[in-house]
Amino acid sequence: MQHMILAVTLMVRDEADVLPAWLDHHVAQGFDVFVITDNGSIDGTTELLTAFAERDDVTVDLRHDPVHRKQQGTVVTGMARDAAAVHGADWVVNADADEFVIPVDRTLTVRQVFERLDPVVGAFFVPVVNLTGELAESGAGIERLHWRDERSVVELRAAGLIAPPTPNTVHVGDPSVTVIQGNHRASVANGAPVPEGLALEVLHLPWRSWEQYAHRVEVSGRAYEDNPELTPSPRHHGMTDYRRLQEGVLQAVFSLRFVTDADAASGPFTRDDGIAEVLRRADSAALPAAPDPVVGADELRSLQRLGRSIAGRDARIQDLEDAVRVGEETADTLRRTVQFERTRAESFQAELARTHARRVVRLADRAGVLARRLRTR
Repeated sequence: MQHMILAVTLMVRDEADVLPAWLDHHVAQGFDVFVITDNGSIDGTTELLTAFAERDDVTVDLRHDPVHRKQQGTVVTGMARDAAAVHGADWVVNADADEFVIPVDRTLTVRQVFERLDPVVGAFFVPVVNLTGELAESGAGIERLHWRDERSVVELRAAGLIAPPTPNTVHVGDPSVTVIQGNHRASVANGAPVPEGLALEVLHLPWRSWEQYAHRVEVSGRAYEDNPELTPSPRHHGMTDYRRLQEGVLQAVFSLRFVTDADAASGPFTRDDGIAEVLRRADSAALPAAPDPVVGADELRSLQRLGRSIAGRDARIQDLEDAVRVGEETADTLRRTVQFERTRAESFQAELARTHARRVVRLADRAGVLARRLRTR
């Protein structure tokens, strides 16, 4: 039987806190091709990847792109195409360094899923689940962030978030594939449903620590500013947090994304130690030797009180902006309506004047005819 080649692509910048766990996790899950682009990291990520590229049990295609202009879609598309064209990948997963691909059935590995999956499936969506837990100043949170965030959209918005994360797309190897920014869409068509027992999901660690998140928001905001081809809405979550960072209030809003173990046990959260369990079975050195420096309960409550005020303020500002926008659109519609009626009235007056002029001419002509008849009698 021919060996199935399973590839993962990764564009990464300054993710040294979580990258060792990500690499070990995906090796343990059976990926044998890693196409990775280091996007000008300065925190030790480059050195970690260089060391990883020396392994002989997996194929590592390490690239370097120092430009910071939110070009992820273009770069990932190139990596995904090369995964198929250069490395012969049968299946390609495009991921970020905070996204851990794992089967829903934890008795399987990702490789075992794809070995049983018919390639006629083509491409399919994989749900992304945010993991949360206690807030820490630093650390990757591999064992600390073990609660699946199942809050409703209303609850998420009260915490300063927009909605649950968007699913990612997994696809068969295709040398002409196009991957959309964010790994959420690919040009490969879906040809058949994925059997229930072979479902995958992504465990997502976007909020690992205050130190990591503040740096990420700063770098991302500057990248958007430096790329004139991208014009994100002021309400884009990244730009909203970039503005909060500049105002000095981001940490307070950021704290709303976290929950203590005691509170999580009675809230809309479900315990999930899937990432840590994979790493423990792999005897990974990425598991922390000491607990992450957690923010104390009193400080967390204080931050969250302020965070709720800021989130509420921003929601009110958005409501006012919506009202102004609706008002401006209504006023614009009224202006166009008034102008239309004015133009129509002016056109009617002009036509009336032309009709009156034609009538006067006809009357004058008749008078002239009558005068000539009288003169000839």
